[in-house]
Formats: sequence, C-alpha cells, structure tokens
Amino acid sequence: MTERKNSTPLQPIEILLIEDDDDDVLLMKKTFERDRIFNHIHRVEDGIEAMEFLRREGKFADAVRPDLILLDLNMPRKDGRQVLKEIKDDSDLRRIPVIVLTTSDDESDIIESYEHRANSYVTKPVDLIQFREALKTIKEYWFSVVKLPSAGSNRK
Repeated sequence: MTERKNSTPLQPIEILLIEDDDDDVLLMKKTFERDRIFNHIHRVEDGIEAMEFLRREGKFADAVRPDLILLDLNMPRKDGRQVLKEIKDDSDLRRIPVIVLTTSDDESDIIESYEHRANSYVTKPVDLIQFREALKTIKEYWFSVVKLPSAGSNRK
C-alpha cells in the first residue's frame, strides 16, 4: 500500500468506468497504469449495468461504492444522459463526482450534462496523444488537486 509523507496509508480510488468502447477502456487503463495512479477501475458497458452496479443489484450485489465515475454519453440500452440524471437525482448517489467523458462536443449535450449536475465535461480527443493528455489532466485534477469525500461518506 502506498503511503503519504505523513505515513497515512492511501486508500485506492475506486473508479466506475461506464464505457462501451473496448479500445477507449484499454487506453484509459493503460494510461492510469503508466502514470501509477493508485486505483481500482470497475467497468460496465452500458447504463443499465451502471445503475445495477451503483445500486448493488444482481451480479453487482458486492460492488464497491465508487469515489469517481467516468461516464460516456453514447451507449446502448440506456445512455449516459439518463444515467447522469438518475445518479444526481438519487440521494444515495448524488455526492459521487461524475465526469462526462465522451466524443460528443454538441453544445446541447454539454448544457444538458451540467443541468443534470455533471462535475466535469470532457470531450474525448480523436488523436491518441491528445486523449492521453486529457486523461492525464483528469488524473492530475481529480486525484491530486480535488479533495474527494472520505471513503466512509461515499460508501454506504
């Protein structure tokens, strides 16, 4: 376990990745591994699985409560717009920060995401190097700058 300078053990950051594109998932996992981010990434492929994971239903009965959610908007079965609204309307889930990470740069998607209380909106760059840089920026901000709620306050 990694330790802070004051000898307090760091808890891994639990990330829920809601993404249907296998190539994007692989790139994100490799980027986080390369940058040695101390985390656990849990991946679901669509909005229905995402809500089952967050509500600990069915095969996700033992799922951890994520500290951070990376959410794609365009997915099968239930899209990210619906998932974001459900998360932020649920008193047990709304404190979990949600970063919309999507290919859409449509102004209406951006406005709708913030209206539904997204914590950030990031358009996935098409270029591999720029995509890695965007992930690095997310990592630096959310894992180094921002103070997330302590594990006990987000995990019921």
